[in-house]
Amino acid sequence: MKNFKTLFTLAVILLFSFSNAQKIGVIDTQYILDKMPQYKEAEARLNSQIDTWEQDIKNTQSQYEQKKSAFESEKVLLIGDQLKLREKEVLDLEKNIQTTLSLRFGKTGEINQLRANLVEPFQDQIYTALRAVIAKNGLGIVFDKNRDNVLSYEPRYDYTDKVLAVLLKGTEKEKEKKTNKK
Repeated sequence: MKNFKTLFTLAVILLFSFSNAQKIGVIDTQYILDKMPQYKEAEARLNSQIDTWEQDIKNTQSQYEQKKSAFESEKVLLIGDQLKLREKEVLDLEKNIQTTLSLRFGKTGEINQLRANLVEPFQDQIYTALRAVIAKNGLGIVFDKNRDNVLSYEPRYDYTDKVLAVLLKGTEKEKEKKTNKK
């Protein structure tokens, strides 16, 4: 009888521990972002701004090249203050190009800040939808495939489509509200 109680207690403990095991899931945030039309629009606006900045840099660089070649060819004819003034113009233009490149395209440049500001609201939406999927499916841990921390996973644990469905369902409700107001 004592062995039966011990075995029964052990079985209950094992059963309880298996029932409380954490479920693990995987999502692909980049896939979700690519399926969100608002993100695509915002990304297109950002890419348009980047193209404008790149064109400005190209124009400034061509202007620099022209002034530099003109300065090199006229260098022999210039004397004193004229020489220093023209040389300063060329150097200032070169510094301007380097400063602009650093401010806009550097590690802490405007592009990186704009990209972070672009993604942040969508990440918040994904996180909210993810919380709903976690609550519904009883997940304990969720990994993101794009963060290079998932080495391998079973597709049955991929909850990307469920998170996307929650997000898109919210978007469809907003569209219905807008069309009903019109």
